[in-house]
Amino acid sequence: MVSYRSKKRRIRHLRVRKKISGTSEIPRLSIFRSNKSIYAQLINDVSRETLISCDSKDKEVTSVKVENKDVSSKTLEAYKVGLVFAEKCKKIGINKLVFDRGGYKYHGRLKALADGARDSGMEF
Repeated sequence: MVSYRSKKRRIRHLRVRKKISGTSEIPRLSIFRSNKSIYAQLINDVSRETLISCDSKDKEVTSVKVENKDVSSKTLEAYKVGLVFAEKCKKIGINKLVFDRGGYKYHGRLKALADGARDSGMEF
């Protein structure tokens, strides 16, 4: 059974998706947040393909060391995902993105992921 909160998030997500889409030059950064992990995908909506994906369970993310961050563990994991994701984007030559928050509020783990990507040089 789907909860009321997830139904409302799905409605917000669809409302946002009507207005934004990714292209080959400026792809869409789509975020999904579960209770334990956070996932990020770089999507080209024109050709309907995923260019890059990254999540908090990747070995690259768990090996990243970050200093001077006074945040909780899940928020720190999201920041690390943002850093690793931006490095992967740079490897394929992408610097600009369209940010799709997935119907979630822009705070906490979402904000940490976006800050990590921006700190590595990505532009939204």
